[in-house]
Amino acid sequence: MKKKIYRKIVHDTFAWIIGLIWIIPFVGLLMTGIRPMDELLHGWWNLKVLHLTFRNFIQAWHHPSVPLSQGTMNSLIVAVPATVIPILIATMAGYGFSRYRFPMRNSLFILIVLMLALPQQMIAVPIFNIMNKLRLLDNYLGLIIVHTAWGLPWITFFMRNFFTTLPVEVEEAARMDGASDVRTFFSIALPIAIPAIVSAAALQFTWVWSDFFLALILMYSPNKLLATQRIPLMRGVYFVNWGLLAAAAILLMLVPILVYTLLQKHYVKGMVGWSSK
Repeated sequence: MKKKIYRKIVHDTFAWIIGLIWIIPFVGLLMTGIRPMDELLHGWWNLKVLHLTFRNFIQAWHHPSVPLSQGTMNSLIVAVPATVIPILIATMAGYGFSRYRFPMRNSLFILIVLMLALPQQMIAVPIFNIMNKLRLLDNYLGLIIVHTAWGLPWITFFMRNFFTTLPVEVEEAARMDGASDVRTFFSIALPIAIPAIVSAAALQFTWVWSDFFLALILMYSPNKLLATQRIPLMRGVYFVNWGLLAAAAILLMLVPILVYTLLQKHYVKGMVGWSSK
């Protein structure tokens, strides 16, 4: 019994140490954002003189050339549909892979798994050429389509794993009562899969929201730039206001943090999909 207690104490202590080490960069970022520049010359950890201010946050939000307020709205225009659309499609696809047998099912699923390892940088030029031919460059629709296509493989894989953990007896009983496959999916399988859907939606939204690479190659009009594209442009030519950049980065982080906070309960339940067979 004592060994278990000591082992738990050691594990908890080690976890707390790792957590504190992990959070140190964020603490430095926060201190840089809420303190004047002259107090940071000797390090953000120097607290001999401490004056807290939100001036950097206000300046970043209402920046004269690249306001983060407009960038936030632009990012939401892309992130929301680029989350909802692949979730709807991939949930149905994952259910189909887990419940039905059809020609080349295993081959298609292997292809989906292989697509998970495809780096964005490898297909940047083809994506640019395709969007250019479709006249979707510098268009939110083009970026939404790309993010949707990029999210479909991993969400399908995620949802397929989740549905394989669910018993099929309830669905079979519904079919015996005369329910069609569509009715069975929307009335039984879909409500049960809400935790997994919320988990996938939180991850997809965060990845789309934090994306810089795809936005960089597809969006270039000043008024259409996303939030992630605007932060580097706040960097001055002859002077870099690190407090302003830190404040802008924190503001950018607040949205996914809020999403995870609101969806935390369902997110934890849905993560069982990753560990299922």
